[in-house]
Amino acid sequence: MSSSTKNTKVYEQVIDQIKDMIINGTLKAGDKLSSERELAEQLQVSRTSIREALKALQIIGLVQCKQGGGNYISENLENGLFEPLSIMFMLKDSNPEEIIEVRRVIEVQTAAIAAQKITDKELEDLEILIKALKNSKDENDNVKIDKRFHYEIAKASKNFIIVNILNAISSLIDSFIKDARKKIMVDEGNMEVLADQHEDIYIALKSHNPKKASEAMKKHLEFANKYFMIK
Repeated sequence: MSSSTKNTKVYEQVIDQIKDMIINGTLKAGDKLSSERELAEQLQVSRTSIREALKALQIIGLVQCKQGGGNYISENLENGLFEPLSIMFMLKDSNPEEIIEVRRVIEVQTAAIAAQKITDKELEDLEILIKALKNSKDENDNVKIDKRFHYEIAKASKNFIIVNILNAISSLIDSFIKDARKKIMVDEGNMEVLADQHEDIYIALKSHNPKKASEAMKKHLEFANKYFMIK
């Protein structure tokens, strides 16, 4: 196999080969990979290099190993970004504020995109979440509803990359979201404020108004992030 980059480890070259097969359509989601022996012969490398490559691809969520059934290209890539992103976040000693900034930048525009593409069924699902937020007094439930609300808006954008990025970020800062909500809920009146902000976003989406949707989302995130930054 090609080794144009001398410093590239063999298993990394194997990963690149498999990625190329996905990009050019040779491999698709759900496809079963050839056996380790067959891959080693096909790519002209050792079986050890194949195993190392498959292990790395499993970590990033691109390949799934089914016990006794071989290796498959993952059909569910929604959590594929989470593991490498969380590892990078910890290794780089990143400031959580950086994640908040990214979330703010992406979600404001995502709301605008969703306003143009959201379906009646998706609006009905969001309305159910809004009612649940207004009626629930259980903060553990509210955290889950809150996350689901934002995730459903991402799905309504019909943009696979946005969905995956927001899902990864949401998972990464899950504990921080809980901490922020605890600080927000010190003032009991803020529970109603948060519910109203979510409803404002929903109303803007229902009117299919991109500008109002992005403004409502920006207002909500700025409110939540203000409490998040309180030590």
